Amino acid sequence: MNPLFIPLHTERLILRELTPDDTPALAQILGDAEVMRHSVAGVLSEKATGEFIDWCRISYRERGFGPWAVVEKSTSTLAGFCGLNAERVDEKDEVEIGYRLATGFWGKGLGTEAARSAMSYGFEQLGLSSLIAIVQPTNLASVNVIKKLGFGGFVHSQYHRQSVRIYRMTAQQWALRGSAEWA
Repeated sequence: MNPLFIPLHTERLILRELTPDDTPALAQILGDAEVMRHSVAGVLSEKATGEFIDWCRISYRERGFGPWAVVEKSTSTLAGFCGLNAERVDEKDEVEIGYRLATGFWGKGLGTEAARSAMSYGFEQLGLSSLIAIVQPTNLASVNVIKKLGFGGFVHSQYHRQSVRIYRMTAQQWALRGSAEWA
């Protein structure tokens, strides 16, 4: 566990801890029905978004990771969140890569860029043995992101009473792929 998180920088993004000051901007994103179409939680109110941020901040302290703010460098605009989540899936404790971006940031490769950075942190800084991605089969954009990140096969499962695919990548698979391949 890394008690002091240093923001992650990619070519176009900064991933940093969410703060209560992010609540209004993130609430606009998580209040968008199109953004939340594949979310098990559905559209979030500003109050629920604040509670999500509180949960993220507890996760940072207890686990050394959680969903982070995704900020576009060129505009300093909050684009959404991306990060690692502790999840209980099929009776097993797992760490999941998760992300959500505002619609204005879709189709630009930013979700893949943010998720790659979070995965690198998980494997290379936290020493995780594997990461999963939980994706609804109808979420074609997310399926494409997962494939670009190098996840291969999947198993069918139920997550919050919804049919999903559980993709897995091990640290060994991550090391064999090498982040230079995506540069």
